[in-house]
Amino acid sequence: MKRSIGRLVGIMLIVVVMGILIAKTYYDKQNRSVDPRVVPARELYEGYNAYARTGNYHQVFALLDSIGQIYRGIPHYSQSFELGVLENNRAAALLTMALYGDSIPRARNPMHDVSSDSLLSLAEDHIRKAIGLYERWNDAYAGLARDEIREKIRGEFMQGLDPADPDQNAAYLEARIDEILEALEENKRRLSVCYTNLGLVCRMQGEYESAVKHYEHAIALWERNLDAENNLNKLLNRPLKKRNFIQRMFPPSKEISPQQ
Repeated sequence: MKRSIGRLVGIMLIVVVMGILIAKTYYDKQNRSVDPRVVPARELYEGYNAYARTGNYHQVFALLDSIGQIYRGIPHYSQSFELGVLENNRAAALLTMALYGDSIPRARNPMHDVSSDSLLSLAEDHIRKAIGLYERWNDAYAGLARDEIREKIRGEFMQGLDPADPDQNAAYLEARIDEILEALEENKRRLSVCYTNLGLVCRMQGEYESAVKHYEHAIALWERNLDAENNLNKLLNRPLKKRNFIQRMFPPSKEISPQQ
């Protein structure tokens, strides 16, 4: 019996090690295909959640500014969906400060002297910029085949890459096409998040009919958007929908919170 258990444990260890090696090989290959010009931006983004979680909004805005400068400095990325993500993250931070500014220490709140109404207006501006970026991105690439995307972006994308390494540049290009195709699938969810935040802005401004319209649009874009659904339920005095097991494991920290 003990020998059988030992053999089973040994087999499990071998499977785990093989899984780790396979994953490492896969991610090493993926990392080698990432456009090196945007690697610093992705590395910076790794600190975003920590700063947002601790409410250090000086660091949040400085980080988003630095990431934005990297993307805007590369022609292909200057109007990309990545900047839409940045705009909505900035909006989420502004909404959080508008909602809970009194509980954020001044040392961590670069806009402690800005009124809630002004913060809401700024947030709305960034949300609409994000929506515009996502929609323009969708218009540019929706319905295109992989070969068509390749031809569409090749010239601009290659600007600034090392011309001495055409094979590696081709790998960067193919990886970027993968990202574009993935973004086309993901942008419905991203737009849904934007409209949820826009609904929150309208709700805080007392524009309840507009808030309802934005929440309904958010749900139409992404039917699993429980935040939009329950914010709508609150406005219409309907029972709130309960979260499933996974959602209960990661509950929002506030009753009303912007989405990122």
